[in-house]
Amino acid sequence: MPEGDTIFRSARALGRALVGKPITNFRSTFPLLTRFHDDTPITGQSVDCVESRGKWLLIHFSGGATLATHMLMNGSWHLYRAGERWHRPARDMRIVLENRDYQAIAFTVPIARIYTAQALAREKRIPPKGSDVLGEDFDPEAAATRIRTYADEEIGEVLLRQQVLAGVGNVFKSEICFVEGVNPFCRVASLSDKQVAALVSTAQKLVAANVLEDSGNMIVTYRGQQRRTTHGAKPQDSLWVYNRFGAPCRRCGNPIRHRLQGADARVTFWCQSCQPMPDGSNIDGA
Repeated sequence: MPEGDTIFRSARALGRALVGKPITNFRSTFPLLTRFHDDTPITGQSVDCVESRGKWLLIHFSGGATLATHMLMNGSWHLYRAGERWHRPARDMRIVLENRDYQAIAFTVPIARIYTAQALAREKRIPPKGSDVLGEDFDPEAAATRIRTYADEEIGEVLLRQQVLAGVGNVFKSEICFVEGVNPFCRVASLSDKQVAALVSTAQKLVAANVLEDSGNMIVTYRGQQRRTTHGAKPQDSLWVYNRFGAPCRRCGNPIRHRLQGADARVTFWCQSCQPMPDGSNIDGA
């Protein structure tokens, strides 16, 4: 599933192509979007801004409505210049937003809804402004306070709560805990204020490091970018622990372990030696 860095880069590219330009064509395979367009045409409106909130991408139109999409596992937004050939088949198209210069295509996006400003403010599934670790209005102290409200839960699960730290996904969860030497299975109540603050700070730093500009095409959304949390130059050295089960820890050499965690059975990776439990106990895992 795309995490906050991926959605941020897509929103940034879409904004460069769409903001301030009238929409000349809109179509969708989602009946509710089509019905909205029939009643309140999107064509003729401009895009005011495009933003990411965690794993949601929001396109705000000048008429006051907002198109919110969630990629889940396989969805993606592509940008093409006018007349450029699509890189995905037309059967995968779900939404088309077009102006005189660009086409923005949502391929296999499973969730797409239109909101008024009032409905968006009430929507609990979309993280509120200020909760996204990449947002200019992100408040680290408020995020630490939100983490503290889940005192009896495992920190690895709390880090995935988008209302707490929007943009952190399963890869970053394991990486953040490793960098700070925190066992992802320990309870929030066992962590000091300093540790919680450090987890929030590292979340900001690791996610932000993966949205830095490159020298490529600034409007392409579909080119992959390898996620990196280490300083290793080689692709195989890009992550500390995620997806490295059985491989030697980059710090101590002991094998990386993994285990399913939480109600959604997300796989968590950690080093038993570098990330001990606060009470000295061991967590069972392969």
